[in-house]
Amino acid sequence: MSQRLHYAELAPDLFKKYLDFSLALRQSGLETALRDLVTLRASQLNGCAFCVDMHVKEATLHGERPLRLHHVAVWRESTLFSPRERAALAWTELLTQLPAHGVPEADYQAARAEFSEAELAALSFAIVAINGWNRLSVGFAVVPGSQDRLYGLDQAGLA
Repeated sequence: MSQRLHYAELAPDLFKKYLDFSLALRQSGLETALRDLVTLRASQLNGCAFCVDMHVKEATLHGERPLRLHHVAVWRESTLFSPRERAALAWTELLTQLPAHGVPEADYQAARAEFSEAELAALSFAIVAINGWNRLSVGFAVVPGSQDRLYGLDQAGLA
């Protein structure tokens, strides 16, 4: 498998601005572990092998337990996630796979029960960001693990 094209090289200004947007999310006030779960879940839903690989490695470097990473795909049945994490994962699924008639009020209220308005806005931007990266990586067939050294992910010891 090889990457179809290298979008970062072909559109460097756009890549840099999108990367800056994504990196700004680190200052959003959302917990790193929560952001890790969200990026992993959206990447699973979008079938982005590159991003699943990347976000498992990132979460590992951030100290996430392996079992919780395995349980992200089955979070609804798992007992390993807090109510706040479960609300974030549910919101991630809703915004990643938008319902035909929008997000139901009950689902919005469930998210608001765990997040302030500002936190929910930040969480939503995090979901928007990962969905964009997923679409780029899937569309251009970015190879899992191909950027590990560049992003320091080789330090996770999961190659």
